Amino acid sequence: MIRFHWKHIAIALAILPFAAVFGAWIGFFNIAASTGHWQITDWFLHFAMRSAVRTYSLAVEPPERLPAEGIQPSAGHFERGCAICHGAPGVPQSPAVQKMLPRPPDLAPVIGTWTDAELFRIVKYGVRFTGMPAWPTQQRDDEVWAMVAFLRVLPRMDARTYGELAMGGEESPAMHANDFEATVADCARCHARDGRGRSALVPIISGQREEYLRASLEAFAEGKRPSGVMELAAVEADRRLWADLARHFASQPRVSTSAAASGDAARGRQIAEFGIPERKVPACLSCHGGSRRNPIYPTLAGQHAEYLKTQLRLFAAGRRGGTPFAHLMERTAKALEEKEIEDLAAYFSSIK
Repeated sequence: MIRFHWKHIAIALAILPFAAVFGAWIGFFNIAASTGHWQITDWFLHFAMRSAVRTYSLAVEPPERLPAEGIQPSAGHFERGCAICHGAPGVPQSPAVQKMLPRPPDLAPVIGTWTDAELFRIVKYGVRFTGMPAWPTQQRDDEVWAMVAFLRVLPRMDARTYGELAMGGEESPAMHANDFEATVADCARCHARDGRGRSALVPIISGQREEYLRASLEAFAEGKRPSGVMELAAVEADRRLWADLARHFASQPRVSTSAAASGDAARGRQIAEFGIPERKVPACLSCHGGSRRNPIYPTLAGQHAEYLKTQLRLFAAGRRGGTPFAHLMERTAKALEEKEIEDLAAYFSSIK
């Protein structure tokens, strides 16, 4: 009978790391993707990944409801950055992607195996060694939850519904004759060609001033204004076209949202006109009203209430950024209570 002394075990354990490093140094391990994984290796890697996601998602607190108004812009982002690997209704996976190791899964059959918190964890932080990237910015949990909302409805989506959400009736940008038309088509996925937006979380940019629109594109592209959706869109747009894009949307007729909003619009109007002096909250209209305002300040009248609430909350959390004047809005937003944010959003969205 063979007996192992504890000294022998200790020596073996001490040698093992050096043996592994030596094996790696001489190229013993075959890293070729063409050979695939052993079945037990594939099982173990998936087991480890799922266990890690399950454990780390324990710290994630899902919202009371997923933001359904974020499904449309998330579909547009999914088409731009995710469908090439995972496919989508009516959009097959790239043949090259099918040769990846591990192969990115078709999401429709597997979404139901993850909780909302686990999907949030995967979308926000990505997965190592799989090619699954993290969300482009770690400062926009609201965008990540919107993507989770989209993923939840993805398995029930047909090609026509997906195409309408992701493309809005636009052809692929590659099918347009010139760069400007292709870029406008890309913007129109979420903003529509007239700039009125296709979701309550997408701002109405028609009739905004060119200076504000150009400054916004620059802030997104340089990461000064965090947005996983808009950072990619701004970077992909040729910088030489920014002025033309700003001019195009600025020239569109101003429109107003027709959706009703929660909140006390009368109280919101009082804050907008007079501020809250005891908390050093200035009157909103002192900067955002009138034709002689700073051209880099946006028009808020008729804007989507959900969009306005989201931006004020981001300012309050120090995650909005953008222009050199962002710090002014941060101080103001931090002094507002949640009910006051809703009231202001209700007032500005009610202006026709």
